[in-house]
Amino acid sequence: MTTRSERLLAVLQILRRHRHPVAAQRIAEETGTSLRTVYRDIDALRAQGAAIEGEAGLGYVLRPGFLLPPLMFTEDEIEALVLGARLVAARGDPALSAAAIEAVARIGAVLPGALRDLAETSALLVPPGPRRDAPFMAGLRSAIRAERKVAIRYRDKAGTETERIVWPFAMGFFDSVQVLVAWCETRQAVRHFREDRIATCAVLDARYPQRRARLMRDWVAAEKIRALGATADRS
Repeated sequence: MTTRSERLLAVLQILRRHRHPVAAQRIAEETGTSLRTVYRDIDALRAQGAAIEGEAGLGYVLRPGFLLPPLMFTEDEIEALVLGARLVAARGDPALSAAAIEAVARIGAVLPGALRDLAETSALLVPPGPRRDAPFMAGLRSAIRAERKVAIRYRDKAGTETERIVWPFAMGFFDSVQVLVAWCETRQAVRHFREDRIATCAVLDARYPQRRARLMRDWVAAEKIRALGATADRS
């Protein structure tokens, strides 16, 4: 049986998934409750400090920036967070590894006793993996967040070096290598750069002219189209 705290968390999660007002009827259907219960839950969440706007008949929206208190995490969510953090701590570059360890410590500090014990004694383990210094990773992540151009000197598979100005907007993490996804001014197209082939890297003051989210959407759309084309070629 769902507890009241679990139901309130479910309501918050529904609101977090939508930027536009969500009708009470939809919340009731997703949580398996009545409209009357939804109205009571909304009032209870507001009383606890949740920034929920709207009213009956118009729908409800959670104001951006509201954070769920960690004590409302479920056991599965706690284990997922700990497992992910352990993976990053074991396989990430030094800065990311340290951040993962610190994040778990901060979450554990505000969890109630039983959940804190679960986080500290989770039996979901990550074996040690390859780790390299990856000296440019922290700077590249910073450039992605700030939407800054980056000047790199890059070696291709044959060992030929070229100088590029790129607009970094995503990064892929694989077992043995990290790959930067960026718009390349030289090639006038999105290119993928292995971090271990970047010889030099300097984050520039200039911001690139497009928003990172737009670059990501265009890249994802192009990759899907390319995948469809490859599938059609094989059929």
